Amino acid sequence: MRTLTSVDYNALCCDFHWDLPDRLNMADQCLAHDAAAVAVIDYDGNPQPVSFGQLDDMTDRLAHKLGVLRGERVGVLRTQSSWTAAAHLAIWKSAAISVPLFKLFGPDALALRLEDAGIRTVVTDAEGRQMLDGFPHLRIIVPEDGQPDAGPFATRPTGPDDPAVIIYTSGTTGAPKGALHGHRMLTGHLPGVEMSHDLLGQPDDVIWTPADWAWIGGLFDVAMPALALGVPVVAARMSKFDPVAVARLIANCKIRNVFFPPTALKMLKAANVRINGLRSVASGGETLGAPMLDWGQQAFGLQINEFYGQTECNIVASAAGQMFAMRPGAIGKAVPGFQVAVIDDDGQPRPDDTQGDIAIRRGAASMMLGYWQRPDATADKFRGDWMVTGDKGMIHNGYIHFVGRNDDVITSAGYRIGPSEIEDCLLRHPAVAQVGVIGKPDPLRTQIVKAYVVLRPGFTACDDMADQLRDHARSQSAAHSYPREIAFLDSLPMTVTGKVMRRELRALAETERPQSESLL
Repeated sequence: MRTLTSVDYNALCCDFHWDLPDRLNMADQCLAHDAAAVAVIDYDGNPQPVSFGQLDDMTDRLAHKLGVLRGERVGVLRTQSSWTAAAHLAIWKSAAISVPLFKLFGPDALALRLEDAGIRTVVTDAEGRQMLDGFPHLRIIVPEDGQPDAGPFATRPTGPDDPAVIIYTSGTTGAPKGALHGHRMLTGHLPGVEMSHDLLGQPDDVIWTPADWAWIGGLFDVAMPALALGVPVVAARMSKFDPVAVARLIANCKIRNVFFPPTALKMLKAANVRINGLRSVASGGETLGAPMLDWGQQAFGLQINEFYGQTECNIVASAAGQMFAMRPGAIGKAVPGFQVAVIDDDGQPRPDDTQGDIAIRRGAASMMLGYWQRPDATADKFRGDWMVTGDKGMIHNGYIHFVGRNDDVITSAGYRIGPSEIEDCLLRHPAVAQVGVIGKPDPLRTQIVKAYVVLRPGFTACDDMADQLRDHARSQSAAHSYPREIAFLDSLPMTVTGKVMRRELRALAETERPQSESLL
């Protein structure tokens, strides 16, 4: 299922075409390999290989147990494991729609996604079952190795544009939106994954990422493309990123290819950890900069290949050490199959070396079908034939340069966090009258979440109140997006229509001294 067969970048771009047959199902794409070959390596201190034959059997047993209808939305509340892969594959075989859910979500964040997607069934584990105690209407399935064999499950017919997965993405206003993708999504990810890993799929390649499989970065930048390419993928849950444990994991599982989010690279650098034996290292989510790339060359003995994309249309541009030399300040070139341009307000491409909005032309295989039940938001995402990313940039000699974001999305430790969801959570605390949330620059995480709070009469601004609000946000919303800094104001800067002026809060944050805070 390879899409790239050469390191000649220009030839690849000229010859490339999307191979999207009328019948296409991502489960079949992932399982069409020698039954004896290794598919997943479960790791809990010791490598436990799971073959494609075993994964196929797990998938079929779970599909029979699910018994879901075509188009039904099914939640997957699990972290990295072979059963997590089997859960998504079983849902896709059933022509249903999988919805990955994050273990660090609090009840509010879970409830929002469960309700918005209309989820009635969730595949989880023992830990996840406890998290779902407050949702008695759900049908909860915990797959087990001893589950009885009901025989093969015939894949229900699906095509490239039949819906397969909803991945929620945060924005600046309102609730998170679900990006609905079709079965062509996996095919759309392959060229970018291959390119960022210097033609992933070479002999002895084994891939891993610390990114959770509940996010597009773990599920579709690593796990599913690896299965589609027949590359063993390591499933290793890390409750906390430990550079020494990471080096041990890579050695024990003979990992040769890694997707490291930028924060993971920064932590490896801070711990002075160097890793030998890797063939490729990819990174995405935020730009690294020349010093980090230079360190990567020393620490890994190879170039870190940055890639660029977003949940709505992923891995559209990438560096590729074997294809072309990198330029300082660039994030790479367009991946074959994607037309990436910098456009103006009228949707027209701008000349080289001039700034504009980074956009992707319609027709790319990894582009979403639309936002789930949000036709107006879907229409707003497009400008003519171009899907607008929300990022500013420019292009020079084919190299794409990222300048900055148009919106208020916070990029923290590789996660994209929408401020409105955190604001809504804090506003439900009885002490809070008004709140504005921004991203504050941080050397480790790129940004941290900072909340500016106006208290109701009768409540006192103090460290104890800040701790209460932090704990409230962490427990009710999500443990990865709670505000690590909270400041109290008498009033917030507002527009005449009553909207918080976050740009003024960001300017205020730049004048403040950092507060002490602990790592997640």
